[in-house]
Amino acid sequence: MMLIERLRTALADSDKDPPVLLTGDIRDETVGPDESLVKAAVLVPITDRAAPGVILTQRTQHLRRHAGQIAFPGGRMDADDADMVATALREADEELRLPPSSVTVAGTADRYRTITGFQVTPVVGVIPPDLALVPQPGEVQDWFEVPLDFLLDEANHVETAVEWQGRERHYYEIIWGERRIWGATAAMIVNLSRRLRWSR
Repeated sequence: MMLIERLRTALADSDKDPPVLLTGDIRDETVGPDESLVKAAVLVPITDRAAPGVILTQRTQHLRRHAGQIAFPGGRMDADDADMVATALREADEELRLPPSSVTVAGTADRYRTITGFQVTPVVGVIPPDLALVPQPGEVQDWFEVPLDFLLDEANHVETAVEWQGRERHYYEIIWGERRIWGATAAMIVNLSRRLRWSR
């Protein structure tokens, strides 16, 4: 099955419950009602190769929130955005000069609710390999590609914990070389991995 067809088949079930869904602290479902959360979207850009990869960004060090962290291109929904797909495509264009016309959208994955008050919709899209991406220096320090199989392999999903605001918070991290993918980005990858396995 072609990559885009496999993704579309899996994501067609995204309104159904997979075995486990992660949200916020991976052991804490009490994040708050959906209507209280700020809507946001990210693009999960998968390169159309024999061995597909996923494009990730490293945020600049001077940002007020999540400085230096690994992330998917994305951000909060604007009033002019038609939907979450439009938000993800606009943000990817702004952050990486990734033209929306170069993205074949496969669908949306399970929404992720953060402990900081956002409801994030991952938009999964297939893009041509080796695009000349240009980081927007105000937000993105660098970008890189990680093999999709590596990210989806549950053996690389490491659960860890940290003390935050007086309590122990549990989250996933994925180590790729010197890159540490953790928090919401890692959790959305774990969710997608589970969705793809569950839909087979």
